[in-house]
Amino acid sequence: MSAPLPFTPSDHLWFNGRLVPWAQATVHVMTHALHYGSSVFEGIRCYATDGGPVFFRATPHLERLLESARIYRMPVPFGVRELLDACALVVRRNDLADAYLRPLVWRGCGGLGLTALDGPIETMIAGFRQGAPAAGAGGGARDDGIDVGVSSWTRVAPNTLPVMAKAGGNYLSTQLIASEARRHGYHEGIALDTQGYVSEGSGSNIFVVRDGVLLTPPLAAGILPGITRDAVITLARWLGYEVREEWLPRELLYVASEVLLCGTASEIVAVRSVDGMPVANGAPGTVTSAIQRAFRGLFTGDTPDHWGWLERVGAPAVALMS
Repeated sequence: MSAPLPFTPSDHLWFNGRLVPWAQATVHVMTHALHYGSSVFEGIRCYATDGGPVFFRATPHLERLLESARIYRMPVPFGVRELLDACALVVRRNDLADAYLRPLVWRGCGGLGLTALDGPIETMIAGFRQGAPAAGAGGGARDDGIDVGVSSWTRVAPNTLPVMAKAGGNYLSTQLIASEARRHGYHEGIALDTQGYVSEGSGSNIFVVRDGVLLTPPLAAGILPGITRDAVITLARWLGYEVREEWLPRELLYVASEVLLCGTASEIVAVRSVDGMPVANGAPGTVTSAIQRAFRGLFTGDTPDHWGWLERVGAPAVALMS
């Protein structure tokens, strides 16, 4: 991600089925994930509303977590319902409202073999109090837009690493993209795929507006199928905009009328310049602004939740209270 996330640690984490104090949530230095990157994770947002805290699309996030683990053949000893209850427990026990949750599954300490299929699978969920938005696509929305640059680093080729899995090892690539962007003075980097088409940011999906149509790269362009990306597509169509998944040449970024990025932490962010060239007049456009308002309206009640995206933070199951 292109900017530090402004989070304050909470008092307790959910760790392998029970709450533990923050300082006691530790792993051994021989943990398999530390040596080989064998972990999968998610980011889930919790928002304060007049009716109490709500998760934004927590169930799809947790379903993707289990799908990522399945791709890497890591059997998780908890189902979606148990993990959702655990998320609620973390929010309630730490008295969180506006928060970011980080579920993580990893191969534990069980030997140095590359596969370590008989090693333990560990699971945790941490909660962080959401602070004020920071600049950059990885750290919260800037109302006046951000500056991005096309990275010299290419997204991984098909049949190398499964990009549909949100795996820790995949983010070595995005670290290179994000750190290069920062060195060059940008808030975020945009990676191309192995064919030279636009793929995604270091931790965000990308859209461009051309002739009033919202365009975004297809899954085959080496992108993570973002849950916020799906929400942007849905909200845009609900607002009456045409949305198409297409292969996007790099130069389209320079002639687009709008460019926007989206992700769980950043929400929806306007791009004001690409490689130092202003996008249109260098200010957020009407399509981006309309989608931002519709998204934020979900949590104020101004946008009706037709899609069941808001999940109330209910009381967790008794079995998860220990």
